[in-house]
Amino acid sequence: MDLFSAIDTEPVRKHMEELAAELDRLNHEYYMNDRSMVSDEEFDHMMRELQDLERQYPELASPLSPTKRVGGEVNKSFRQVQHRFPMLSLGNTYSIEEIEGFEARTRKLLDGEQFTYTCELKYDGVAIGLTYRHGQLVQAVTRGNGSIGDDITTNAKTISTIPLRLHGDYPDDFEVRGEVVYPFEAFDAMNRQREADGNEPFANPRNAASGSLKLQDSAECAKRKLLFCMYFMMAPDGIELKPTHLGRLDWARQMGFKVQPYIQECKGINEIKAFIDHWDKARWELPFGIDGIVIKVNQTALWDKMGLTAKSPRWAIAYKFKAERVSTPLESISYQVGRTGLITPVANLAPVWLGGTMVKRATLVNADFIAKMSICKGDSLFIEKGGEIIPKVVGVDMEKRVVGAMPIKYITHCPECGTELVRMDGEAGHYCPNSDGCHPQIIGRLEHFVSRKAMAIDTLGPERLELLYSAGLVRNIADIYNLKREQLIGLGTEVAASIQDKGADNMLAAINGSKQVPFERVVYALGIRYVGEVGAKKLARYFKNIDALMVAPEEELAQVEDVGEVTAHAVCEWFAKADHKVIIARLRAAGLQMEVRMLSGDNKLAGMTIVVSGVFEHFSRDEIKADIEKHGGKVSGSISSKTSYLLAGEKMGPEKQKKAERLGVKVISEKEYLAMVQ
Repeated sequence: MDLFSAIDTEPVRKHMEELAAELDRLNHEYYMNDRSMVSDEEFDHMMRELQDLERQYPELASPLSPTKRVGGEVNKSFRQVQHRFPMLSLGNTYSIEEIEGFEARTRKLLDGEQFTYTCELKYDGVAIGLTYRHGQLVQAVTRGNGSIGDDITTNAKTISTIPLRLHGDYPDDFEVRGEVVYPFEAFDAMNRQREADGNEPFANPRNAASGSLKLQDSAECAKRKLLFCMYFMMAPDGIELKPTHLGRLDWARQMGFKVQPYIQECKGINEIKAFIDHWDKARWELPFGIDGIVIKVNQTALWDKMGLTAKSPRWAIAYKFKAERVSTPLESISYQVGRTGLITPVANLAPVWLGGTMVKRATLVNADFIAKMSICKGDSLFIEKGGEIIPKVVGVDMEKRVVGAMPIKYITHCPECGTELVRMDGEAGHYCPNSDGCHPQIIGRLEHFVSRKAMAIDTLGPERLELLYSAGLVRNIADIYNLKREQLIGLGTEVAASIQDKGADNMLAAINGSKQVPFERVVYALGIRYVGEVGAKKLARYFKNIDALMVAPEEELAQVEDVGEVTAHAVCEWFAKADHKVIIARLRAAGLQMEVRMLSGDNKLAGMTIVVSGVFEHFSRDEIKADIEKHGGKVSGSISSKTSYLLAGEKMGPEKQKKAERLGVKVISEKEYLAMVQ
């Protein structure tokens, strides 16, 4: 019998409140004070107990429960809301002289006033505002255009350093501003996972943080391990706050916010410059990215006196660090071969410390880049990181060039298989044409084929594919569907652990499950050069099945929307190869989807061409496009005089609205669309 099965739920409610309070306390100690009070196992046990009780007694679950930290709610659209207080941007400068000018203007403007400055770190993340009423989080909004932002409350609740309930003394109604940042360790771990899944890694933590806040599934956002760092507090008229910026931040810390410990009160320009100089060097020791220093007048009563410009306050300014640049010797150049045969030259550098990490390699892009930079043997190269994680070559250190240095000669043959490289007219890259006999290309195509956006065989990571290739079991994508259980069990190396019974079963189950992947993703999975996700979908829907696609003339292929002549030539060339025809026949025999599945529907939209723009309440963008096609309509990406309707969701582009009005195209809402098809 359940301990809490009695009719009286008061003991349950009390126990749930106690569990929630204890989990909140442990979260606060861990994320705010860096203290782990219990083991991970104990914490997880309490969290699971609370989750189980909330499922059993949903009427007793609190919207601010710590279980919200793990996410799970799906938000198909992000409602736009008006900021109560505009989110102004700060004036930026890269010049110490301009900081001196700001300080001189401030002293002149505040002549006779007693004041100090605060200097604090400028986070390299995404600005958001949080509204609290009666000590509880009620809304989280992105900066947007400064006046209107997106409501991201559901995702914000998954960020551990955003308090859901406040502690101690707090205003009854106020807002805090802060930055959502992606700590380097968590960012690197996510990128490693993305690469293992066959996805492109994010370029930098800032972009990744921004994308994470707009994920539709809050559980996915929770996995990103973002941090919120608070830096500002404001309240409506009638709500009294502390008289200094520092006092407000200290107050916020007591309420439960994570406030940076690196802020400093400064009396004048010399102390400001000392703070900037220190953090220009020490920033690389931080666990998250900063791109400058923010200087503010500390006494908040003086802010109104100083006023605002059209875009930013006069009482604050941001100094932005220049991108760090170092010079280091070029030791050699290696050439990497991608899955399409594209050759990428990589500079192997004398190890140098840059941006908090040791840099040993940087891409040289292609032959044109090397020629444009006039790189010679024995040169030293200038490397920058700036706001990006990936180091890049930005020039040659001519002062270190030796007399008689010889220009780099680009390779003429593939470094892996020795085949002579080709370079097509109008293209910057060199290619190895030996696509079916060059090891990196074969492995690359296999990785692409099993990736999440293609066949989604998640049990076949890079190590296992290499293992299967080395064992002679897989030489092309069709071989995957011939694998047998007895072939897999016991396979392994020092790098890839040996496959056991369960692993073999899981692998074969995932392979079998991929046979239900729709035809357009099968086309994408083939790895035809220039055919991306969008192109594959357009080709699949135009030709309907693999047989029609295989024999399509180049001229007809080029007429397909988003395809073009270059891609059309590549498609024809791919299907012309006898080996590829055999692969298609084997994939068909294995049971892969080789034609578009016709959705059951009607012809209510027959003859209509509809352009879709914005975010919708009941559909994702792909879902509403599929629904239009199900009802016999055609989806177009651009508005013309032949467009029947512009289907407009929230945040529709203003240019599409203007063009529709100019051409007399009727604009319909999601509600009107549903009335048409239901």
